[in-house]
This record gives sequence, structure tokens and C-alpha cells, in this order.
Amino acid sequence: MIKEELMPCVGVITDITRETPDVKTFRVMGLDGKKLFSSKPGQCAMISVPGIGEAMISITSSPTKDYTEFSIKKAGKLTGWLHEAEVGQQIAVRGPYGKPFPVEEDFKGKNLLFIAGGIGLAPLFSVIDYCLDKPDDYGKINVIYGSRSKDDLVDYEKLLEMGKKENCQVNLTIDREQEGWDGHVGFVPTYVKELNPDLSYTVVVCGPPIMIKFTLQGLKELGFKDTQVWTTMEMRMKCGIGKCGRCNIGDKYVCKDGPVFRFDELGQLPNEY
Repeated sequence: MIKEELMPCVGVITDITRETPDVKTFRVMGLDGKKLFSSKPGQCAMISVPGIGEAMISITSSPTKDYTEFSIKKAGKLTGWLHEAEVGQQIAVRGPYGKPFPVEEDFKGKNLLFIAGGIGLAPLFSVIDYCLDKPDDYGKINVIYGSRSKDDLVDYEKLLEMGKKENCQVNLTIDREQEGWDGHVGFVPTYVKELNPDLSYTVVVCGPPIMIKFTLQGLKELGFKDTQVWTTMEMRMKCGIGKCGRCNIGDKYVCKDGPVFRFDELGQLPNEY
């Protein structure tokens, strides 16, 4: 008998939103019109199309929603195919996989700072939305997000709406000056140091490796400890069940022991991530 975790379910794309020139958000429902499966913030799912390929993708939507969404960057054969798909297209989805963010254990009752670059915002949206949907359980929510240009900011309008909420502050930046942009200009790590966030925050970081490296360095200079900072490494996941070995780092499998890690945990691993 095939294990249930390996059995894909058939999903139907019910809505497609273009976020940036190369990122689209796909809302997927089951054939019965219900949610595909229950998940936790930070988990992933394997999306596949027979004859095309498969890829591990972060679940963008919060578990508090009655649908499942994936924000997908066009980067290869499968993602390119998906970007050409239309509403009504059926795809195979299996999951959810991975260790989620500790929203009920370590995050509850705390002020949370989310720092993201580019498509790195997508894996964090499930956590941000989850916390915003439960305002009595969490403190202040601060989002610092940047991308190459205004056009590359994922979910720009949604971020603006988030920033209007009483307990949420959103700080946006782009790498270079752009006509029509009157917001902050500069790289995310530098912007974080400029904003000088309070040391009471628990921090969640996701983005390109170079951004994470310099952001962590800046946080340490500000006085943050590795035990306060979390990240997700879902891009290293392959099979999702610890069988292929592609995500192995030292004695850890990202798909089984992660993809969510605290930075003091990563500090104990070989320097290959």
C-alpha cells in the first residue's frame, strides 16, 4: 500500500492573480470544491503535472483560510507551464510537508518582525496572515520587505492593506530609484539597520541567501541573538519525505527536520547552506 503522504490529490485552479511580471498566485481547491488539506504556517506541498514535472512549493495561504494558495515564480519547465495555465486547469498536489513555524509554541504572545526579499515573502505570508487573523494571540506585527523594483514587490496591494491594520506596520523598499516610487530606496539589510527594530521582536527572515547573510549580520550588530531569528529553507526540499537525500545538510534533512530552522540550529550545521 502506498503511504498516504505520497498520494497526490487532484486540485483545480480556481483563481490566478498576477503579482509581478514573473510571479503569479494560484488558488487551488479540491474537485469537491473544498480545501485540499489542512496545513500549518510554513509547510510546503509538491505540485506536479504528468509529463511536465513536479516541484516543492511553499503554501502561501494561512491555515485560517478556506482555500489553498501558492505564489509561484516562473523559473523552469513546470513553473513556466503553470504560468500558461488557466482557471479550471487540474493539477496534482501532495502534502503538506515539513516542520512549520512554531506559531503556537514560540511565537504566541510575542512581537514579530518579518524580513523578506523578492519571492522570499511568499513562504512568510502564511505566517503573517495567520497571526493577523488571531490578533489577540500575538503582539505587534512588523514587515520589512524589499525587491528590485516596485513592479517586483509581491502582493503589493495586499501589503498596503495590511499596513492599515492597527497592530501591523509595513515597511517597503526597492533596490534602486524608480520613477513613480516615493518610498524607501535601498537594500533590505541596510533598511533593517536604519529602522533599528526593538530587541523584543522575534524575527523571521526569508529571501536570497546573500540577503539573509547580511540581514543576520546586521541583526547581530543591533543586538539580536541567533535564538530570536528563524528562517525557512524550503527551496532545498526535493522529495519531501527524507528518501532522496537531496536536502541533506550534515545530520539534518531539510524536509523532515525543517524547512523551518532557528539560526542557532543552523549554526551547528556544516557551512553549506
